[in-house]
Amino acid sequence: MATLRLGDTAPDFTAVTSEGTLNFYEYLGDSWGILFSHPADFTPVCTTELGTAAKFKDEFDKRNVKMMALSVDGAASHMEWIKDINETQNTEVNFPIVADVERKVSDLYDMIHPNADDTLTVRSVFIIGPDKKIKLTLTYPASTGRNFYELLRVVDSLQLTANHKVATPANWEHGEKVVVSPSIPTEEAKGIFKKGVEEVKPYLRLTPDPTA
Repeated sequence: MATLRLGDTAPDFTAVTSEGTLNFYEYLGDSWGILFSHPADFTPVCTTELGTAAKFKDEFDKRNVKMMALSVDGAASHMEWIKDINETQNTEVNFPIVADVERKVSDLYDMIHPNADDTLTVRSVFIIGPDKKIKLTLTYPASTGRNFYELLRVVDSLQLTANHKVATPANWEHGEKVVVSPSIPTEEAKGIFKKGVEEVKPYLRLTPDPTA
């Protein structure tokens, strides 16, 4: 199938998970979502990632983001693996893991890259908005674990820029200055952004984070 791109509608699916059979859209409701895949159960990097995701759940909850993981192993395997994750990572896995034995969801989301491995999913990340559109994608090789601080940061940016006419500069974090949208003339921007507009160049205007 064609690769999913930013702005595409995230495919819906119903699948067996570690928390029973779930429909993806129903699970998300009106929340944001993060769907992320793992090469396999009982693998070292994935174990640290799922443990970290569990520890970050409160932060994602604050941002109205629901997580769902996936690997090509079965539900019984997931349940045994979760015991290991909880033990070794000192946490409790608190989100569903899709059992994608038939690779239906993996194929829907193009999570298997044959030149990397023709049976295992790569470390894909899809951030999905409440409108069910794909807002961000990341793809890591099996050998590299994900940075969950970065996932929080990009969610903060996506949510801010969805609601305000701004963009976020390199290395931006919540509370720091943001970039005024290039489509807004400076004088108009001064009327919109009451905290002030700093014109570095005509095309580069900064304003304090409107949500801070």
